[in-house]
Amino acid sequence: MDLMTYSEAVLSGDRLALTRLLTQVENNLPEGRASLIELFPQTGKAHLIGVTGSPGTGKSSLVNQLALHYRKTENKRIAIVAVDPSSPFTGGAVLGDRVRMRDLSGDPDVFIRSMATRGSLGGLAQSTANMAQVFDAAGFDIVIIETVGAGQSEVDIARLAHTTLVVEAPGLGDDIQAIKAGILEIADILVVNKADRPGVENTEKALKSMLELAHPAERVFRHHGSTMRIAAPKQDSSSAPMWIPPIKRTVSTEGKGITELAESIAKHLAHLRQSGDWAVRERARLEVELDALIREALVSRFRQDVPQQQYDAVLEKIIQREISPWEAVRVLMKENNESI
Repeated sequence: MDLMTYSEAVLSGDRLALTRLLTQVENNLPEGRASLIELFPQTGKAHLIGVTGSPGTGKSSLVNQLALHYRKTENKRIAIVAVDPSSPFTGGAVLGDRVRMRDLSGDPDVFIRSMATRGSLGGLAQSTANMAQVFDAAGFDIVIIETVGAGQSEVDIARLAHTTLVVEAPGLGDDIQAIKAGILEIADILVVNKADRPGVENTEKALKSMLELAHPAERVFRHHGSTMRIAAPKQDSSSAPMWIPPIKRTVSTEGKGITELAESIAKHLAHLRQSGDWAVRERARLEVELDALIREALVSRFRQDVPQQQYDAVLEKIIQREISPWEAVRVLMKENNESI
């Protein structure tokens, strides 16, 4: 199957072609990159929903119930990207989300893709954004991205998703852990899952107190050293009010609170459209992606131009503390420019 056939097959709804293309994209193969170029004009329609939070909060069960709700009540096509932590020894992933999402198996309008982090910061593999683009082009209405939940680096999901759900659960320890992890800075909706457990009132009260502390007019995200700013729209008589993250209780194992959570997601989507924040987030997300690709291309070109022997010699000087890394960069860049 050639590249054009792959792209056309994906656009026509061929699941086998979609599966193969996702593998190419995940492995960063030239065929996958070429298909992404062809499919990109068809993207920008899907609603990307990020689901993040600490391990043990029931994220997978919540995603399962959300997908079931959208299929049964709204007949939407759902794609799920479940990011699993990689083994530090084998590089493989547990991929347990497929086991927990058996309720969705057999539905032709639901596609579940598990992928390993492969050591990427924040529990998000670099190819996750590309996978979301493939699902978007393939005509899925909603793409749900479930992350590992890796503390401060959960901001990765905030740069990718239009709506970010941060899942908390009672009884997991410190009630102010959310502030420590910077969770409130990325949450569009806070979900207190396992709400049938003792301590749910204390967890919800702590979250409410944090929300009342401040709502900055500009949200600043850091991603691998890059700053992504999402400015709140200027408020006037015709604009939508500022979005205050609601707190929703759910018991995902029993399906309780899922309808109310879906309603809050729909309200946030309407807010994004009405306020113009959808376009702002799309621009910021694509800018971060472009900058990352530029850095990758420049580093690749630099390594091609600098002989390995020269690079190793400079690295050895750093190891011996003869020069600093900053001086080494200056030396390598100067010699590289002179050689060009």
